[in-house]
Amino acid sequence: MENSNIILNKLTAIESLLEATSQTKPLTLKETAKFLDLSKSHLYRLVCYKKIPHYKPEGKRLYFDQAELVAWLKRNHSVTQVQREAQLEEKAASYIDSGKGEV
Repeated sequence: MENSNIILNKLTAIESLLEATSQTKPLTLKETAKFLDLSKSHLYRLVCYKKIPHYKPEGKRLYFDQAELVAWLKRNHSVTQVQREAQLEEKAASYIDSGKGEV
């Protein structure tokens, strides 16, 4: 019986995560802080300095678009050394194939 409760709790948690990621309604400050794992005060600071995309209809409450937040999180992508080397090799091969870099 105990195992079934654990499984049910996990399924409920997964269901709530799926609902949260599939929603199209704007997120509130509290929801955004939880989604980004930031404190509300830090989130307010990011808003104040216009460092994070947000909406403030009629100058009151703050709202956030989840897709914009994901894009914001993905900015400044760091390329691994292996990826960088692969890109350089690809550029070198392309340069040689173009006839500009005769060997």
